[in-house]
Amino acid sequence: MDRKIQKKKWTLKRIATWGGAGLFVAFVLYSFIFAEGGSRLNVEKEKVNIATVVEGEFREFIPVDGSVLPIKTIRLDAIEGGVVEKKYYEGGILVDEGDTILKLSNNDLLQNFVREETQAFILMNNLENTKLSLKQNQFDLKRTLVELDYQIDEAYDAYKRGKELYNEKIISEQEFLTLKRSYERLRDSKEIQIESAKFDSLNAKLQIAQAEATLTRTRNNLEMIKKNLDNLYIKAPIAGRLSTVNAEVGESISPGQNIGQIDDLNGFKVRASIDEHYIARIYEGLRGTFPFAGSDYALEITKVYPEVANGLFAVDMTFTDTIPQGIRRGQTLQIRLQLSENITAIQIPRGSFYQTTGGNWIFILNEGEDEAVRREIRLGRQNPRFYEVIEGLQPGEKVVVSSYEGYEDKDKLVFK
Repeated sequence: MDRKIQKKKWTLKRIATWGGAGLFVAFVLYSFIFAEGGSRLNVEKEKVNIATVVEGEFREFIPVDGSVLPIKTIRLDAIEGGVVEKKYYEGGILVDEGDTILKLSNNDLLQNFVREETQAFILMNNLENTKLSLKQNQFDLKRTLVELDYQIDEAYDAYKRGKELYNEKIISEQEFLTLKRSYERLRDSKEIQIESAKFDSLNAKLQIAQAEATLTRTRNNLEMIKKNLDNLYIKAPIAGRLSTVNAEVGESISPGQNIGQIDDLNGFKVRASIDEHYIARIYEGLRGTFPFAGSDYALEITKVYPEVANGLFAVDMTFTDTIPQGIRRGQTLQIRLQLSENITAIQIPRGSFYQTTGGNWIFILNEGEDEAVRREIRLGRQNPRFYEVIEGLQPGEKVVVSSYEGYEDKDKLVFK
């Protein structure tokens, strides 16, 4: 007789099935109850700063400090060396163009001038004497030629009569030849005298030309020395403010030594120092603005100094429109230097959150504004007021921009 085998109620398959179902239910409950927002933190809403994401005009600019300088500063350098004989002005006063500031004395230069002047007088006298001698020789030549012509005419007449008498056999051949030789000698003497006079005249003219050239050089040297003597008077090349005079009576001044400077008060420029981090983005033509006496004024970079010292480099800026009334040399201006053109961009206000997140994520409020959830974002350029949002945020959304200290590992903030 067969025995009936009873079926087991809890088989391994049934246990595995029911166990898996239980784990799935437990996971769903855990996700619903505990894992909905990840790590959470309750915070007081009044203790955080909340800002709205906006879309509008964005400019990248950096704040820099600039110092007001004269549009032009003229150095006063001694052209000639010497000893300060007299000091007419002290620094800090206004001077007109041509005003004498210092008078120097230089005995060597003065002696050179006297020697050159004396030499010039000697050359002038020698030149005049040479010219006078040439004229005298010309007069003597004329006088000599007149006398020779007279003698030649007499000798020629005697020669003609002698020739007739000789042909008639009245005089001897010896007497005729004597008359002939006398005539020819006087005629040849005239030709020699004329040739000698031409040579003397050419020689005299050459001497005159050489003397005149030497006199011209001497006069040029004399003019140069005169200018050097004039340079012993150090004068203001422009009208302006004499800022410094670095010389005292009795002090020895070397050629080229700087003794002061004059500031041109017809305009101003601004010299600003900029962090070397921006050196590749700074060029002539960039503009900036600064507030002064309730209004904004514009500046433009006109010169960039490439030298870097202590992590800074300098630029010169000029006023593009009007110069503010009342601005003074040495004033410090807070300038907003624009690094980009105006663009339309999504942006959020700057805040302490950046120090924690590096601009890679932020807490964004939900519609009820009772919670803020962590979200990945990407920021771009920045200025002292805003960050440019590249992706992750939309205009109208609200974000927490205050410090995230203690929030680093949180996924959600719950406001109470």
